[in-house]
Amino acid sequence: MLEGLDPEQREVALAPPGPLCILAGAGTGKTRAITHRIAYAVHSGAQQPQRVLALTFTARAAGEMRTRLRGLGVQGVQARTFHAAALRQLHFFWPQAIGGAAPEVMSHKAPAVAEAASRLRMQFDRTTIRDLAAEVEWAKVNLLTPQSYAARAREQRREPPGLDLTAMARLFEAYEDVKQRRGVIDFEDVLLLTVGILDEREDIARTVRGQYRQFVVDEYQDVNDLQQRLLDQWLGERSDLCVVGDPAQTIYSFTGASPKHLVGFSKRFPKAQVVRLVRNYRSTPQIVGLANTIVASGTQAAREGAVRLLAQGAPGPEPQLTSYPDDPAEASAVAERIRALVGSGHPAAEIAVLFRTNAQSEAFESALTDVGVPYLVRGGERFFARKEVRDAILLLRGAARSDDGEKSLGEITRDVITGAGWSHEPPSGGGATRERWESLSALATLADDMAVAAPDARLPELVAELDRRAAEQHAP
Repeated sequence: MLEGLDPEQREVALAPPGPLCILAGAGTGKTRAITHRIAYAVHSGAQQPQRVLALTFTARAAGEMRTRLRGLGVQGVQARTFHAAALRQLHFFWPQAIGGAAPEVMSHKAPAVAEAASRLRMQFDRTTIRDLAAEVEWAKVNLLTPQSYAARAREQRREPPGLDLTAMARLFEAYEDVKQRRGVIDFEDVLLLTVGILDEREDIARTVRGQYRQFVVDEYQDVNDLQQRLLDQWLGERSDLCVVGDPAQTIYSFTGASPKHLVGFSKRFPKAQVVRLVRNYRSTPQIVGLANTIVASGTQAAREGAVRLLAQGAPGPEPQLTSYPDDPAEASAVAERIRALVGSGHPAAEIAVLFRTNAQSEAFESALTDVGVPYLVRGGERFFARKEVRDAILLLRGAARSDDGEKSLGEITRDVITGAGWSHEPPSGGGATRERWESLSALATLADDMAVAAPDARLPELVAELDRRAAEQHAP
């Protein structure tokens, strides 16, 4: 099982139970390392798969982890996002702890924020409402209340759009009131309420801790205070925790995430084993060298605990950095460069233009059209416009008429979408084939999440949810 692992990955797989911190740079095979660690523990008899909870930041990452574990002969490991794991526990324990059924979870904050603003006679456009909803999220993941928000926000130099901090606190309070009147909760409440139940009900906390004995947290540099609080409740006094991350790759700081939990792991667990995955298998030495230089010149937070990568790939060209006075000039120069490359015989399929936001695509598309270079926009096609997704939904709609309830929602969904070209194992290649597989896998993951949120849900409810999401262009 351990053949093919590099020395550091093998060290991760063989590390004894207990606190383990994996500092893993980009392209170093961290998922390979942690899935082999779980699989080795299961196959050696050291751990039962159903006692392992692996936490990721996206449903897709959780699905990828489950797929890899199946490939290693391990079934039954719970690989979930923080929210999915908490929501499952909330629905299960709510009748015992509170009584009745758990409240419905809102899919979006913006409508409730807009209603709260209207009640306060505040008027904002859609973009501002979304930004204010993000500010509410920041407050809640930092464990703030409307009463404590202003002081902390002032310390952090927060600047909510269109409002001073006192007014933002009023909007936050009104938003909470809107939710209470509607009898709904948001995604942060899922974590907060789960923490509250585990705090107040020691019997429930004991049950949860008896269920899970080993914890693995991926992308630990992006954990926020609320997620850490929940993780602490799950752990109790135990320390069989494996975390993996890279302080230089924090991408959710705007929502309250901080690498402090990763950087401070060894202080919290003085006996923790620390393994650095440093061999980069993804990029050329030239790109790896540039990345190391950028990280070394970054902020103190990014440098602390960051991994200096060692390139394992073949040499390539030196990266070139060119600046332009404005966006049109940049797009024009890029298009001319591509035209020259294609004209010299370079295959167009090996040329890519990467940009951060979809809004930047138009300038490049225009410039490429002007110089007569054909192009294909990847990732720009809306999820529900993809042919394989439309075909799969059509199949699900037909199957919903004869759903006999014998199989779980996730199982029957996977059976149905097989007819649209889905397979249990991801394709070995990339490109369009991989994109089609990932689109269909997103439907399967949505079915899994629905089954957790609403255990009685069947195919008709899944189809209705997909119709609602299609109308709102809310891809799973």
